[in-house]
Amino acid sequence: MEVMEQRRNEIVAFVNEQGQVSFSQLKEKFPTVSEMTLRTDLKILDQNQQLVRIHGGAKSLVEVVGTEDFLKLRFVRNTEDKKIIAHKAKQLIKGNQTIFLDSGSTTTMLATEFEDKPNVIMTSGLTCAMELAKLKESRVVMLGGNMNCRSMSVNGYNAIRAIEKVNFDIAFMGVTRFDYETGFTCETLEDAEIKRLAVEKSNKVVVLMDSSKIGKRGTYTMCNLDQVDVVVCDDKLPENFIEECKARGILVY
Repeated sequence: MEVMEQRRNEIVAFVNEQGQVSFSQLKEKFPTVSEMTLRTDLKILDQNQQLVRIHGGAKSLVEVVGTEDFLKLRFVRNTEDKKIIAHKAKQLIKGNQTIFLDSGSTTTMLATEFEDKPNVIMTSGLTCAMELAKLKESRVVMLGGNMNCRSMSVNGYNAIRAIEKVNFDIAFMGVTRFDYETGFTCETLEDAEIKRLAVEKSNKVVVLMDSSKIGKRGTYTMCNLDQVDVVVCDDKLPENFIEECKARGILVY
């Protein structure tokens, strides 16, 4: 049993490292394991949502378009870049503002940076709300609705109705990917509806995004580049993206 568990953990690690592997690559990686055993391993790992079986091989779960990333996995990726982004975004927070704080690992990092000011902060992220709970002077509103247990975000009818009643001074939005054709995207339709509405109801829209997300097509568009006022990123943005933002009057930090 221990040997089998160790082998399956090694398979997951190999697939995550490569992003996508063919069955022939798996056979080469595990030459002493029979084809039948490897196929059984892939079937079980797929059922356990540790990877995704595809025709002729397997894909890392976090690389599959249309599959929402596990938040705990995102927390450990690009951590230093997210700290840089959060520190920059913190400078945009003033007192007496009505703020929307999106769900996600980068917005949760920002939540840890919030200073206690007389603001109203509405969030769709459970982890964000937990970080904001330390604030005394601010009023923190956690949206009610349906919980996405993978992203720890709230969506659905009740969340939409709550946002419809609020006019935000500023919204801090997390994204999964950006491509010029698809715009800023996320990976569930329900979360996209919440994000789109928050963008529409905000006077200033700030996108928090590390540079690894640029040039990647996503599934559900939450907003286009023209709907954004500020992009806060790490220090590795492609020069052509910076120039495109400047041409559209978008501030880049």
